[in-house]
Amino acid sequence: MPRVLSVSPSEPDPAIIAEAVRVFRSGGLVAFPTETVYGLGARALDPAAIARVFAAKRRPLTHPLIAHVLGAADARALAGSWPERASTLAAAFWPGPLTMVVDRGDHVPPSVSGGGESLAVRAPSHAIARALIAALGEPIAAPSANGYQGLSPTLAAHVVKELGAAVDLVLDGGPCDAGVESTVVDVRGPVVRVLRPGALDLERLRGVAAVEAGTYTARGGEHRASPGMDARHYAPTARLLIAKTSEEAGQMAVHLASSGQRVGLVVHDAADTAFAEARVLLRRLPCDAVPYARLMYRTLHDLDDAGVDVIVTQAVPEGEAWWAIADRQRRAAT
Repeated sequence: MPRVLSVSPSEPDPAIIAEAVRVFRSGGLVAFPTETVYGLGARALDPAAIARVFAAKRRPLTHPLIAHVLGAADARALAGSWPERASTLAAAFWPGPLTMVVDRGDHVPPSVSGGGESLAVRAPSHAIARALIAALGEPIAAPSANGYQGLSPTLAAHVVKELGAAVDLVLDGGPCDAGVESTVVDVRGPVVRVLRPGALDLERLRGVAAVEAGTYTARGGEHRASPGMDARHYAPTARLLIAKTSEEAGQMAVHLASSGQRVGLVVHDAADTAFAEARVLLRRLPCDAVPYARLMYRTLHDLDDAGVDVIVTQAVPEGEAWWAIADRQRRAAT
């Protein structure tokens, strides 16, 4: 198992940050919290350390990582070109849960970008993440600290469970605030293209730039400009099924339990869901998108840990506020 050190999420202990930097500089991997989910970090300009990230996650080499920096100046130094709209978005949303895809600079290892010419960069707002980047003095490449296509971690315990000794050090800063990954946008074209919905909502993006919002799914071994573009992603170990309403979800759960399966049931509305079935584990999430997202992965992790065979989840409402959550449900159920 990896070493786990507890760190204040608001005032990180400089001695612990220094120890993490020592691990980074020795080519090691450090898992740490961001405001979105826990990341699995390595020095972004060290190809050998980057290779360890891919091996630890069992991640295909065509999938890009995200380079984490302190701000726009550091991001610009990594980019082959830096459009004006990138500066506009950085001024509006950095530090925060926005990742921008730009042209990769020649000095940045291609492996960071999954072998492609693009580069995903973001400036996190979490105090621990920022302290690490500042103390290291260089960018940190950090995908989510989980196995390939698995549930993202929002607690340090999730990282330990998922990656074990493949990580050299885990910084435990408590639960992540957003609970869902960053929003990824491609700023290389005439409009800002959303490649992955996330913690930064479309309404706020549209207040700053012209935005094209679609659903993008990469196929086979083709290069991806953004993480999270597989048809299947963010999935629990248990099979995930989606029902339109809480009543339909409850009926489906009882039916599956009656066949001998152990079932997890996730609903979010106020409908009456009383179950006599001992094999149904009920979890009720908030009706608002932001607190729902904060608890979503944690709830699915808990149900996996309880040993359920299948999870039935009520579909979330339509609308842009729920877009990222609906995206994660859909990919997890594929």
